[in-house]
Amino acid sequence: MWAIQILSNSNETFAAVDLGSNSFHMIVANVVDGRALIVDRIKEMVRLAGGLDEHLQLSDEAMETALQCLEKFAQRIKNIPAANIRAVGTNALRQARNGVEFLARANVALGHNIEIISGREEARLVYLGVANTMFNDKDKRLVIDIGGGSTELIIGKGFDTDLTESLFMGCVNISQQFFKDGEITAKRCRKARIAALQELENIQDLYRDYGWDKVIGTSGSIRAILDVVIAHGWHESLITAGSLAEFRKELIAIGHINKIKFEEISSNRIPILVGGVVILSAVFEALKIESMDFSDGALREGLLYDQIGRQHDLDIRDKTVDRLMNRYSVDNDHATGVENITRHIFKNVKSEWQLEKKEDLKMIRWAARLHGVGLAIAHSQYHKHGAYLLSNSDMPGFSRHEQNLLSILVRLHRRKITLESFEQVTEEIKNKLVKLTIILRLAIILSRSRKSTTKPTVDVKINKRKIELTFQEGWLEEHPLTEADLETEANYLSVTDYKLSFN
Repeated sequence: MWAIQILSNSNETFAAVDLGSNSFHMIVANVVDGRALIVDRIKEMVRLAGGLDEHLQLSDEAMETALQCLEKFAQRIKNIPAANIRAVGTNALRQARNGVEFLARANVALGHNIEIISGREEARLVYLGVANTMFNDKDKRLVIDIGGGSTELIIGKGFDTDLTESLFMGCVNISQQFFKDGEITAKRCRKARIAALQELENIQDLYRDYGWDKVIGTSGSIRAILDVVIAHGWHESLITAGSLAEFRKELIAIGHINKIKFEEISSNRIPILVGGVVILSAVFEALKIESMDFSDGALREGLLYDQIGRQHDLDIRDKTVDRLMNRYSVDNDHATGVENITRHIFKNVKSEWQLEKKEDLKMIRWAARLHGVGLAIAHSQYHKHGAYLLSNSDMPGFSRHEQNLLSILVRLHRRKITLESFEQVTEEIKNKLVKLTIILRLAIILSRSRKSTTKPTVDVKINKRKIELTFQEGWLEEHPLTEADLETEANYLSVTDYKLSFN
């Protein structure tokens, strides 16, 4: 059991669900007297990546197996507050063309929304899991995670990452591509290794030049490899280049997956073992690694601690927003002014519009701070440029879904409101986004002048779809441009069926 100090004395329960390409994992932790203790772990071999056909469609069988697993998980987390649960999907769901269909059913089965995270976000969370399991703030560490559909490589120190990469090669897809019929030969192993080396080719120089002090492996595949290495006496405690060479020789001598009889490995992992050994061998070769230690911490642990941080004001997403503002030279004073008015309007409308104080307020605050990022490209159509940047940037802590919502808000913060922007979200999310868009647009209009002394005192009243702004006497007459902007905005809002009035 392991633990880390949390900046809180509350007693809470948290859960993290990892829908991996090979296995689904769930962990549950209690935060008691400021410490997080893992109290439950559940793992099931689902092989979601194995259910992808040549058209990247998940098979009905694969989906049913996954849904049955999620229904079991749901029983364990049903009494945990939704805000303390986070569930994510990785490479197989990033690829699946019918992933939206599956997610709709999966959300119901789990009783909680599942997010799809990017490869680099997956890498960041893997590193966070290792950092919390084997904390070390002195050494620069290279962390390697071999999953079913992707391999993550991260260099970091302490809790911070310096380089993150997710490569499209995993123990499932490599095994299916080169060892589908089960036959293991030297020629096939060489072809598979070369394919893996090709994936590594673009990053190997960057990683070797950056350097590291220690190498740590994580994931079920690397754990299985280490267990066999130790059991066969190829090394007493570590995975080395020499022990991997011995492993490959042994597999080639066995000749077929059905003949592998390693007692240290479960029968479920045998079909993908060769793919894992080949990938790890290629990583050792490309990065010139001599030896590697192992950590039990991985994506689900990182996910758990990231969620605990979100609930205790240690949200990595806030740092990400600040970094983007610095990168694109956003006017911080103006952004802060817009954010403050956004908070004021949100406070007045949240009850009537049934908005969530925590996540909805965070989303609208981030949009307020980032609405001007597109100015770094051009002033003309800068709201569109900003939306593009937010859709396509690496944003640690944000899921693909969250980036999409943020992009929509920035896209619609000025000019006409295009309803087509909401086509890719559900009706429920659309209704919420429209409300957040209105709040943001009004805050920006009321911050038209960048001088803080001219910000108005405004009372906001909501009656269903009617929004009424009341200003201090004489303020609008003294600010005719703002009054004109509000008149234009009333016309823009008509497409949303919301009505704006002001006096």
